[in-house]
Parts: sequence; structure tokens; C-alpha cells
Amino acid sequence: MRRRSLELGFDLCAITPADAPAKAGERLAEWLAVGAHGDMSWMEETADRRASPEALWPQARSIVMLGVDYGARGDPLATLAKPDRGAISLYARRRDYHEVIKGRLKQLASFLLARAGGGEVKVFVDTAPVMEKPLAQAAGLGWQGKHTNLVSRRFGSWLLLGAIFTDLALEPDTPEQDHCGSCRKCLDICPTKAFPAPYRLDARRCVAYLTIEHKGQIPREFREAVGNRVFGCDDCLAVCPWNKFAQATRDAKLALREELSEPALADLAALDDPGFRALFAGTPVKRLGHARFRRNVAIAIGNSKIPALAAAVEPLLGDPSPLARGAAVWALARLLPAGDFSSIAGKTLPGEDDGSVREEWAKETHFSKK
Repeated sequence: MRRRSLELGFDLCAITPADAPAKAGERLAEWLAVGAHGDMSWMEETADRRASPEALWPQARSIVMLGVDYGARGDPLATLAKPDRGAISLYARRRDYHEVIKGRLKQLASFLLARAGGGEVKVFVDTAPVMEKPLAQAAGLGWQGKHTNLVSRRFGSWLLLGAIFTDLALEPDTPEQDHCGSCRKCLDICPTKAFPAPYRLDARRCVAYLTIEHKGQIPREFREAVGNRVFGCDDCLAVCPWNKFAQATRDAKLALREELSEPALADLAALDDPGFRALFAGTPVKRLGHARFRRNVAIAIGNSKIPALAAAVEPLLGDPSPLARGAAVWALARLLPAGDFSSIAGKTLPGEDDGSVREEWAKETHFSKK
């Protein structure tokens, strides 16, 4: 089966019993209890099934965990030093991995059943209440590092995961041990200090959560730390020392799209909804939606400290979404002199909104007078 998994494009394949890992459910309950999941309500709604593979599917006896390398050449954080460019998380600069991996999982599952002469399977790739990372560690693909993501001795932090649940009793592999040691680079680099302790993430402070999952305005206390990140954040992944063994993906279906490597913020701000859909077609970014994407772009422009970019963000004051309009007000207040900002915002701000935009305008006008 491992040979077949490699032929299909997987880089790692290992097996764990369905009753492992035992403590993952307890850690999930503790995480949810303190509200660290933010407004990801589905995490709480599916907690019982997520806590145990057997709770999700009682017939499960074994789980085949698969990993796909998505590493790239060069420094994934290089764009952060270019304030006029938008930084997109490495996994999202290519075709949506859900589509790529799920098809391969189905092919491997069919191969497994054919060899076994029967049985049942279910395949999952980040689309069901499955705790992929603890299961991947139990199977031996890697271990959950202090940044809570999976780390592989072969591929560093750059692995996409998929799972095959089966009612077949398969020979399990040896779980991986933790190899983080005393290192805390992933914790120290976090721009919003989203790790209250090693192996604990407060999603409410995480830039990836704020720019992807969060549906409202990005809290003011975190906006400057977002920098020019318009979709996701790779900081804690990129600094892991185990990445010295990582390699660029060999997967042609997950090849990087050059136009998404360092897009100009002015160009991103100018995208209308059809343009947004066309540029990000087939990528994870498209699922974000145009309104939240423009929110992120406006925040990035506000952080650029480039006054000339005010012209790119000013049209967003007339955007249909209060998310984009509110972020545009904040951005202009940072880029324009106090008088210019008050004049533009006062003339352009739409009168009908949910109140959040006018509140932003009032706050920024007040601050600009200080």
C-alpha cells in the first residue's frame, strides 16, 4: 500500500489504530472551554465526534494517514519585507489541496479494499470533524510541535494531511516522538503572541484565523501586527529548524502559481468580485469571499506606510461591505495627514451601514486630531 501511495503522489503513509490518540479529546475540550476557537462555532458543535475517530464512525478499526509535501524553494517570509506587496500563505498559492488529495485518497482506498477482498472505508481531507494532526503523530508521520502544527523529520512543517478510515484491522506503525527539545522559535516569532504556552494556540489572536476564519472586523489591537498578510500566516511554520530537511514539492498538481507569490496590494485592492474570483479560481483564497479579502487588503495597505497607496484604498470607502469600508477608513487614517483624512472620509463615507464603519470613522477622526 505504501508503494501505491507514492505512485499516487503521497509522500508519507502510515497506519494507526482507530482508538488512538487517547488524550486528544481531553485537550480539545480544554481548548474549547476557554473559548480559544473564537467564532469557529463548528469546532464546538462537532466536538463529540471530533474527540474520537470511533465516535465519528463506530465501525472504524484502523486509520491510514497520508502526507503530501507542499514545500517550496526560497524564503516563504520574504514578502513580509515588501510593504507594497500582499503576503499569501504558502499552501494557498496553488490549487486547492482538498480537491487534489481527496481524489487520491479515493484511489488508494479502492486499492486497499481490492487487496483485502472487501471491507468499508471513509476518506477525509480537512472536511469532517477529524483531528488529523494527533492521528498523524500516532501513525508516525511526525509530531505536533509547539506551534501545534505537524512537524516531519523529512519535510519539516510543510505537510498536507489526509485520512482513510476503515473497518479493516491493519498492522499499525510506531507513533512519532516529540523532537522540539528546548527550541521555541515558532513561539517567539508569532506577531500577535498567539501561543499562551508551548503546544497551546489561542486562535483568537492568530493572524491565520483573523485573516481567514474571522468574519468580523479584525480587532484594532492586532491590525498592525497583521502587516501585509492578506491570507494566512506562515511565520511559525517557516522558522522551524526541522525545515532544513524540507524540499520543494515534486507534485505538479500543487505547483505554485507565480501570480500569487507577491501580488501588488494596489492591484488586489482594485479587483472587483469577478476579478477576485478569476484570479483565485481553484485556490483556497476564493473561499474567503471578496468582502473579507478586501478587508484584509485594506489593513495591509494601512500598514504599508506608503502614502501613495491611499489612492488604491480610497475607492473601498464606497464598497458594499462594511467590512471593507471600515478597514479602508482605518487604512486612510494611517496614510493621510489628519486634514486630508477627515475631508475624504467625511465626503465619501456611505450613510447606510451597520454602524461599524461610522464608528471606525469617528475613532480615526478623533485619533488623527491628537
